[in-house]
Amino acid sequence: MARRPPRWLRLAGWLCLPLMATGGMPVALAADERYAALPGGEFASVLPADGKAAPAQVAPFHLRTTPVTNAEFLAFVTAHPQWQRGRVAGVLADAGYLSHWVGPTALGAAALPQQPVTRVSWFAAQAYCETEGARLPTWYEWEYAAAADATRSDARADPAWRERVLRWYGRPSNTALPAVGGEANVYGVRDLNGLVWEWVDDFNALLVGVDSRDQDGADKLRFCGAGAISMQEKENYATLMRVAMLSALKAANTTNNLGFRCAKPL
Repeated sequence: MARRPPRWLRLAGWLCLPLMATGGMPVALAADERYAALPGGEFASVLPADGKAAPAQVAPFHLRTTPVTNAEFLAFVTAHPQWQRGRVAGVLADAGYLSHWVGPTALGAAALPQQPVTRVSWFAAQAYCETEGARLPTWYEWEYAAAADATRSDARADPAWRERVLRWYGRPSNTALPAVGGEANVYGVRDLNGLVWEWVDDFNALLVGVDSRDQDGADKLRFCGAGAISMQEKENYATLMRVAMLSALKAANTTNNLGFRCAKPL
């Protein structure tokens, strides 16, 4: 008769540790199908790397294949009531937080289950990602993934690709959002361009100089249109607009077209 594992090992299984096979060898947990693996590598970001005109180094990572949906965020606030509208602390989310939902735990016609969740703060997005053992992606990770199309890891030099991305910015912001699940890029990641703006972990450091001598208090030269002077890939105007938009936010801010997805180390 097989010997029953000790109680501490049985309990460990409930904590998501690898299960033990009959022969005592660990069995790998199934991959999370919500995430795709990206190889990383050297990447020419629109932002100077460490304040210099040099490629950024992106470590391999996992990225959620779609933005978090209303249904997924509803499950999160139901399990974590402190993040429900009306309960969350004002320093963690502004008055617009989930204001398009009909109630703290109800979606309604303006927030369909498979639409990307919007009107969430950076704090709330980060808290959600932690429940998946993840975090918000860095800007370099997000930009690296968003540079790909269905067949190329970096399509940014293609004028037709840039035009398709820019077309989204002309869409009125009060139009209903589509459901998540658009065309996958070469990594299997969807909806990076053309659905919603997305929080990144380091949103508040994108236009801040590394050298404090460059900053002149408010770091004025780096904001808005003047910020493009110090950037690379200036023809990639759509990405520059994302940098400017994210840099204008505070962590408690929410908007009607700002969502998020999560990332994990590989």
